[in-house]
Amino acid sequence: MTSGKDPNRPSILGGPTVILVEPQLGENIGACARAMLNCGLTELRLVRPRDGWPNEKAVAFASGADRVLDDARLFDSTAEAVADLQVVYATTVRTRGMIQEFVTPRVAAGEMRAHHTAGHRVGVMFGPERTGLVNDDLTLADKLITVPLNPSFASLNLAQAVLLIGYEWFQTGEIPPDRVLHTGQTRPATKAELLNFFEHLEGELDRTGFFTTPEKRPSMLRTLRNAWERMQMTEQEVRTFHGVIAALTGRRKGDK
Repeated sequence: MTSGKDPNRPSILGGPTVILVEPQLGENIGACARAMLNCGLTELRLVRPRDGWPNEKAVAFASGADRVLDDARLFDSTAEAVADLQVVYATTVRTRGMIQEFVTPRVAAGEMRAHHTAGHRVGVMFGPERTGLVNDDLTLADKLITVPLNPSFASLNLAQAVLLIGYEWFQTGEIPPDRVLHTGQTRPATKAELLNFFEHLEGELDRTGFFTTPEKRPSMLRTLRNAWERMQMTEQEVRTFHGVIAALTGRRKGDK
């Protein structure tokens, strides 16, 4: 996978504050910062990080998400870290005998977006890597977030948890569609160009006797066309495949 960094493209920033309560390793804080910036989150608060702060290992693992680390704020207690927030969610995989409302990350993200749009200050708490949040921390939350995963192995590392919540948050905003066709110097093929290609391909298949069972020809053609359609070909790709067919058949398009 490439670095995914392009300073020439616009940033989509803003969202809930991420509060890491007693994180143990600087590496994990750095990985969380990277996950946050992936999802446009920039406000990080740290409560009593075990290995102190600032931390050089966090910088190394942030992979360029320096702005998140540079602006990170340090607190002596969880209560102080959430004091100016109006809505707080906390992540946990344990009920700990408490009666609180549990929501999934997707539901929580939608609710957080609504609060954020209304101008409310929102935060999400994450507990220490080994133990998670204690009851005193959980009581500071309005709702608890739990992730529906494999019941026998639902453990996530800290950065995974931050990325999962951040990703669901990001999906609720003004973001690109799930799949974007990047065509570079060409453009998506028109339907007319695709139909012309289909006719070229199907004509050669007819000529070579590919369709040995006439009654199956219509369904086979639909199968082929569906397969090519799913490729979302560009104009250049269509022209290239015309050339491939010509090379394989020894005939130029238009020859008799």
